Amino acid sequence: MSPADAASEPRKATAFLLAAGRGERMRPLTDAHPKPMLAVRGKPLMQWAMEGLQRGGVQQLLINTDWLGAQIPQYFGDVLATPNWAPLRLRYSHEGVDFGGALETAGGIVRALPQLDDVFWGAAGDVFAPEFEFSSHTFERFKASPQLAHVWLVPNPAHNVGGDFGVSAEGLALNLPKLTAPAAVGEAPRFTFSTIALYKRAFFEAAWCDIPAGNPAGIKAPLAPMLRAAMDQGAVSASLYAGAWTDVGTPQRLAQLNEG
Repeated sequence: MSPADAASEPRKATAFLLAAGRGERMRPLTDAHPKPMLAVRGKPLMQWAMEGLQRGGVQQLLINTDWLGAQIPQYFGDVLATPNWAPLRLRYSHEGVDFGGALETAGGIVRALPQLDDVFWGAAGDVFAPEFEFSSHTFERFKASPQLAHVWLVPNPAHNVGGDFGVSAEGLALNLPKLTAPAAVGEAPRFTFSTIALYKRAFFEAAWCDIPAGNPAGIKAPLAPMLRAAMDQGAVSASLYAGAWTDVGTPQRLAQLNEG
């Protein structure tokens, strides 16, 4: 590749935003709109995460789509321009168009992998965490670490009282058995995965992921089993996040946000 060709190549995205879910529990609100496009405090829900990434210095964002997915690029186009911040360039991975449906979290990320940088943020377009800092310092620190993923965990909400993962005193994420009730006294606490994470490309090329980069067959695959396998190898670190956070999974939670 010549220097001129290299200069014209689009920069790889350093963030991936999940926006392909059907949002069945949000019906009838999602019968006419993708869940991440539902309004929260005057703007599409997913825009809160997009602006957070923008404030953190991210300049290239890849968004996956499925259900009514055309509405997202129709609304945002190919750039998010916010006063006082550098433009956020947008690209899309249209899973619904390419495969007739969403590929789940891991399947969607691997589908997009050729367009993603060696290290990138992951977040969900249906989670409201307006205070989260997508810090460039945190990004660089993770990039220099031996871990392949770093996840942010939050206190367990009422809809997930048993939590998802633990965290060690050394800051490693722990693959603990999932509970259906709060941890008992003396039992290692579990926390809920916020959906916000940092990943290295190598995480999706390791033994726990057998989907080839680009996911040409459109394999559907969840992320949690891969994270748990990597945690067993000490390859995932974790932080606790105590700021405002809502998984906007029901019309009631959406209404509560808009009442606040």
